[in-house]
Amino acid sequence: MKIDVLTLFPEMFEGVFGHSILKKAAENEAVTYNVVNFREYADNKHKTVDDYPYGGGAGMVLKPQPIFDAVEGIRSSSGTSPRVILLCPQGERYTQKKAEELAEADHLIFVCGHYEGYDERIREHVVTDEISIGDFVLTGGELGAMVVIDSVVRLLSGVLGNEESHMKDSFSTGFLEHPHYTRPADFRGFKVPEVLMSGNHRLVEEWRAKESLRRTYLRRPDLLEEAELTKDQQKWLDEIKKEDK
Repeated sequence: MKIDVLTLFPEMFEGVFGHSILKKAAENEAVTYNVVNFREYADNKHKTVDDYPYGGGAGMVLKPQPIFDAVEGIRSSSGTSPRVILLCPQGERYTQKKAEELAEADHLIFVCGHYEGYDERIREHVVTDEISIGDFVLTGGELGAMVVIDSVVRLLSGVLGNEESHMKDSFSTGFLEHPHYTRPADFRGFKVPEVLMSGNHRLVEEWRAKESLRRTYLRRPDLLEEAELTKDQQKWLDEIKKEDK
């Protein structure tokens, strides 16, 4: 996968791309990163990328020309048809399903804005996706882009040590993930559930499935509204609801 990031603050991405899984993904050639300061594409003497909004109002608005030219330049040099992602509070709320969708792409371009907003023509004629990472406002799109990139890159083949790791993540299955335990079995009197040490794989998987359902019901019941439960899951859910009364 090729990932380009258009930002006014390219130095913000140095630490993110230079450590942990994102760094290993690049070293393993699963992904290449290219961070571009789109101020370099401004066609005016002072390299300004923003201007006052028509009709008045507070704040400054990002001009269309630098971003249009930056995206077109990347497209022409790569010869691809990338997904162009705009990070903004007005976009669709980001989900694991969207991450899995983006992980199928060969080329992603992230546009990180600042100031009051974007010229609407950028939305209408450049971007393919608008994404919000939550119902709150940040000072710019950089942190949102980092979140989305991290969640996508970890899904690429060969990036995680265990290919099955992300398949059982919270949201990937439609439910929150079950609890995890490691040694010691008894820590300050807090003990690991005996079933996990039983060696019975069927019982372990059943316990994990039920606890995943329990955690979802208690913490994110909204996820169950669209879930298609099996007979076993429905039985467990009924038991969980009785236990919770």
